[in-house]
Amino acid sequence: MMSVNQLFSSELKVVNIGLPAFRQALDDSGVPSVQVDWKPSIEVNATLANRVKMFRPEIEKANAKVVKIILSGMPQLVGLERAIDVVPSMTTDMLLHAGPPITWDRMCGPMRGAMIGALLYERRAKTVEEAEQLAASGAISFSPCHEHASVGPMAGIISPSMPVFVLRNEAHGNFAYCTLNEGLGKVLRYGAYSEPVIQKLRWMEETLYPVLKKAVAKLGKVDLKNIIAQALHMGDEVHNRNRAATSIFYRAIAPAIVTTCDDPTVAAEVLEFINHNDHFFLNLSMPASKVTLDAARGVKNSSVLVVMARNGTDFGIQLSGTGDEWFTGPADVPDALFFPGFTRADANPDIGDSAITETNGLGGFAIAAAPAIVQFVGGSSDDAIRYTQQMYEITAGENNAYQIPYLNFRGTPTGIDAIKVVEKNILPFIDTGVAHKEPGVGQIGAGVLNAPVEPFRKAFEGLARHLTKK
Repeated sequence: MMSVNQLFSSELKVVNIGLPAFRQALDDSGVPSVQVDWKPSIEVNATLANRVKMFRPEIEKANAKVVKIILSGMPQLVGLERAIDVVPSMTTDMLLHAGPPITWDRMCGPMRGAMIGALLYERRAKTVEEAEQLAASGAISFSPCHEHASVGPMAGIISPSMPVFVLRNEAHGNFAYCTLNEGLGKVLRYGAYSEPVIQKLRWMEETLYPVLKKAVAKLGKVDLKNIIAQALHMGDEVHNRNRAATSIFYRAIAPAIVTTCDDPTVAAEVLEFINHNDHFFLNLSMPASKVTLDAARGVKNSSVLVVMARNGTDFGIQLSGTGDEWFTGPADVPDALFFPGFTRADANPDIGDSAITETNGLGGFAIAAAPAIVQFVGGSSDDAIRYTQQMYEITAGENNAYQIPYLNFRGTPTGIDAIKVVEKNILPFIDTGVAHKEPGVGQIGAGVLNAPVEPFRKAFEGLARHLTKK
């Protein structure tokens, strides 16, 4: 500790804990100063805030239990099936979508486009106009993927005939599901529905799906947790960057494809499709995160998130301790690097279930392992490290399997704590793709953003009402 004599014999500095702009005047005057990165907590109902303080021991105990469940998760790819045959409570007149619940009249452009494409793919409509009329008629029900043990990137559409990966959490016995990744460009998940988009989906159903199903059946299961852990050591964060993870998966699946596919030409076609799609593993990292987090649902008094998802209109979260209740707020537009010819004015607000990776301590929370993503949007490796280090401030634990080499193999920040988000006013960091706001256009860029405030304010207050000592 510095003595009084040392204090007055040392150079004095001004400590600014206010707006950074206040420090500028000091800098301009040549006055030494230090900026403290501090913000007041997010404003919530005072009575409910006091209730949270009263229940702090119960909350901490519950959160420790949730983190233990998350860290013990063992996501395994165990098969492929058609969605209608395995996705819980799915019907032939149902389309699943990303994010919290939403109706046709509130859907954003890319989600509407993807719905149109799904109805064309399912042969429920012959033209775009027929598909729009059917979607608006009430004959088709729309439901969040997350309410059916499923996830989907961007628009997140799962229709009855689509093939899905089947994942099992070997530690807890629960399952999760996700469609197969189409690749980049004009694809259904970004709201495109042209004939080539539909034809690719049918090729995936008729050719890719049966080949992969046989290969996975031969292997028995694929350890996805091990692949993710390796990929983090190789420059992926398995949300926006999946090149290493896809490569590892390719090495695991290729021999089984070659030995189970009767037609060498078809086997080569499937292998080429995976090889040229660096995002192929995204549709495995997402359900791997989903099946891990779903096992931690329903822990009374827990403030840890089990869902963070967007539908292009609303941003929604769910907590372990509040059941299936959604807490929502308006989705924001990402800060992005746009493809030539497009600007922020063309961008749709944030969309997709892929933030389930951040919820599981991956994606933006592990971006220090993949600084190339920050460089893509004009940042630096220092920014990537800062983003990840900040996320430790709002999580309940650190991962015991997913590690970041640059941080001396420290485990990724895992288990977003809604209470810490509110009290520290630090919002979860997400990296993501960007869709055009009009249906049918597709992807126009990729970027980063922080989750909006409103869902966390509502979640904090919602949890406070659920708290109990019984």
